[in-house]
Amino acid sequence: MVSMKTAVVISRDTALVAVTERILQGYCRVIPFTNMQSALDYIYSIVPNVLIVDMSTRDEHMITILNTLKGDPIFTHLPVLAVVDEKDGLPEWDNVLVEDYIWRAAVQEDLAQRARLAILRSERVVEVNPLTRLPGNISIIKTVQGLIDKGEMFAIAYADLDNFKPFNDHYGFSRGDEVIKMTGRLILNVVKNRQQRGSFVGHIGGDDFIFIMEADLVDQTASEIVETFDKIISTFYDPAEREAGVIVSTDRQGNQKTFPLMTISIGITSNRNRAFSHYGELTEAVSEMKHYAKEHKGSCYRADKRQDSQEQE
Repeated sequence: MVSMKTAVVISRDTALVAVTERILQGYCRVIPFTNMQSALDYIYSIVPNVLIVDMSTRDEHMITILNTLKGDPIFTHLPVLAVVDEKDGLPEWDNVLVEDYIWRAAVQEDLAQRARLAILRSERVVEVNPLTRLPGNISIIKTVQGLIDKGEMFAIAYADLDNFKPFNDHYGFSRGDEVIKMTGRLILNVVKNRQQRGSFVGHIGGDDFIFIMEADLVDQTASEIVETFDKIISTFYDPAEREAGVIVSTDRQGNQKTFPLMTISIGITSNRNRAFSHYGELTEAVSEMKHYAKEHKGSCYRADKRQDSQEQE
């Protein structure tokens, strides 16, 4: 069974939206918006498979927002299909970050195939996690090393779920996948609400995530993620176990035991007080802080206060 894709359509033309919904029915769930600005929160939350943009208005503000979105490492892979009116001619593509276009008169005949091709092309070429649609390890390494090489000041946070494996074993992979998707959306939303430009969220794999942002914003961001996660996670448990606060599952040695409800641990470090010359040095430091956070009971974050040649107090 092929999973349903998501297409965000930006257009004030209700007729175009209706035609798009009909043509893509059964392949894409179409989410319409009248302008790019109103669509941003949804795009940050879901990361759709394709963005279909009505270019007939030649709205410069919309193009600016689109280009900013596509300039973000998280959304570089998001394919954009522009619908262009023949009477307007083609835009200056050097100034518009889209992957393909379709004439408005050809929407009925060509939209389905163009949308499918755009999605398939992005899935083949770009390394993203198929579950969360977030950038994977290759993109994470390139982003971190790029910031180091440019001498940028930034903080990196490593988020990991506690007691995810017992939950996954107890409830099954389907519910476990929903928790992973929720966590990815939560982190992406909070990070982008705090710092819309210049931030980055990546999915290492499994229940491990990375986010990168300005050092002055990372503590507040981690705190909000922890607080929101704790409010949401209990809804993934059955009522009796939610009330009890534990589940009975199998540990890594195959023994039956009780496990508390899932929590989230976040480790943070930055190059504000410590110099890093390579991706591996930075990820080693943030991994240490993540393990330190996991030693504490409940959801929490721990930030690296060490400076060069000094040990953490």
